[in-house]
Amino acid sequence: MPLHPDAQALISQVREHFPDLGGEVTDAATARRIMAEGAAARPQQEVADVEDREIPGSAGVRVPVRVYWPFGRAAEPRPVVVYFHGGGWVLGDLDSHDGVARAMANEVGAIVVSVDYRLAPEHRYPAAVEDAYSATVWAAENAASLGGDPARLAVAGDSAGGNLAAVAALLCVERGTPGLAFQLLIYPVTDHDFDTRSYLESDADCVLTRRHMMWFWDQYAPDRELREHPHAAPLRADDLTGLPPAHVLTVGMDPLCDEGRAYAERLRASGVPTSAQHCDGLFHGFLPGAELMPVAWEAVTEMYAVLRAALE
Repeated sequence: MPLHPDAQALISQVREHFPDLGGEVTDAATARRIMAEGAAARPQQEVADVEDREIPGSAGVRVPVRVYWPFGRAAEPRPVVVYFHGGGWVLGDLDSHDGVARAMANEVGAIVVSVDYRLAPEHRYPAAVEDAYSATVWAAENAASLGGDPARLAVAGDSAGGNLAAVAALLCVERGTPGLAFQLLIYPVTDHDFDTRSYLESDADCVLTRRHMMWFWDQYAPDRELREHPHAAPLRADDLTGLPPAHVLTVGMDPLCDEGRAYAERLRASGVPTSAQHCDGLFHGFLPGAELMPVAWEAVTEMYAVLRAALE
């Protein structure tokens, strides 16, 4: 299916400013600059309060996080969502997805903890995984002091962040703590099979292409054996039983579509309550610009409504 007209208009506008979008990726610095420039031009919702903190990670690492408190009247304590941004484990930071975290806080009525996990290639797998788990543990242990309810704790993420959310949920089960109420996986990376149908049919309209993902994996986990581990590719986990309920969003213009759908199917087959949402005419990475596209904002509103209901 072709791009929805709303999406096509935005892509055309973006290409005017970033003509290399969809082209060959050769270095992290250039890609990070493009993402930062795009983020600076997007609208941002106001929230009740925002606070930057540093929290303890593994092996003495300090992990920056940004905490968002939503507007609106609500019974206290609020649910808490730990959010991991997308960017192929190489791109993105607290600023690039600031608008996403703000919208999530307001739409869900939750305290959102956005995590600035370590990026590749400077910090390869499993650095981001350990930061994601550390942040999830910290959110559970500190939920009450933030005004949140540790019994209504969720993880969420888009793309590589969706991968980290899925893996954090796996680790919470494997390590026995903390307990999670939900996982929201937005066009997540769940595998490294570059020969699925959605990979082979991807083109520049997908924004993210097959060669992009091959490059991202080379930065994140160049060791092919490490990629087989379920903490890198959760679709390859032997056992998904006991995981928290999930909502998986996939889009049609995305090489990751098939693996996202496959993960939702694996979760269901493992007895995990799982809902799926598919948006044919949207492209990978639409989330930060969703408020600029009516069709995308409709999808986001539906997605956040599912998360809100799960955490009530």
